[in-house]
Amino acid sequence: MRSLVRGFGLLWLAALALFVIGRLGLFGSPSGPLAGVFLVPLGLPWNLMLAGLPEQLLPWAGALAPGINLAIVKWLADRLAKRGGA
Repeated sequence: MRSLVRGFGLLWLAALALFVIGRLGLFGSPSGPLAGVFLVPLGLPWNLMLAGLPEQLLPWAGALAPGINLAIVKWLADRLAKRGGA
């Protein structure tokens, strides 16, 4: 289970890096609206609930949404480890 938590965390970090690179146009990449496309599936279903936020906060909230899923996966992994499940 630790590898699942670490893998999800690494995917989140990679998606964040691609988001920052695409958003700021680093390394000669064009800046565009699809910079955070890899964060969307990692943050589901929480990023679907961001509609009421101000527009300035949407990129930040979308980038942090996978953290909720990571916390849930870590909590489940810890709980299973205590029970001796994995």
